[in-house]
Amino acid sequence: MMEDWELDYEWLRVRHFVKDSMQRPNLPDLNGILFLIGIQELGRWKDVFTKEEKQDLMHIAICELLSTEGYFEFEGRDADGWPHYKELRPVSIEGVKDQERLLKTKIVQYFSKALDE
Repeated sequence: MMEDWELDYEWLRVRHFVKDSMQRPNLPDLNGILFLIGIQELGRWKDVFTKEEKQDLMHIAICELLSTEGYFEFEGRDADGWPHYKELRPVSIEGVKDQERLLKTKIVQYFSKALDE
């Protein structure tokens, strides 16, 4: 497990990587990065996503990130090509701060290959 300072540093690296890759003026927040991971896992982009689709994309990202911890398992894609996951066990981490820490850690791992290139 990473120390807090290591996670803070790596999280900032991810945010800068995404900002630069997307040619944006501001650093993305956690939700913005979850949205982008969801799009990556969906495998396609469109100019406008509905509010419900944005929520679904963030859910896809969380399922994908937590699948490496055994919380979810990829089941397949529906007729529209959207990925679906099966919950294997409930996420037992309580408290927003600890949940955010877990997600940030998994996001850093998700981006680690791109960051090291």
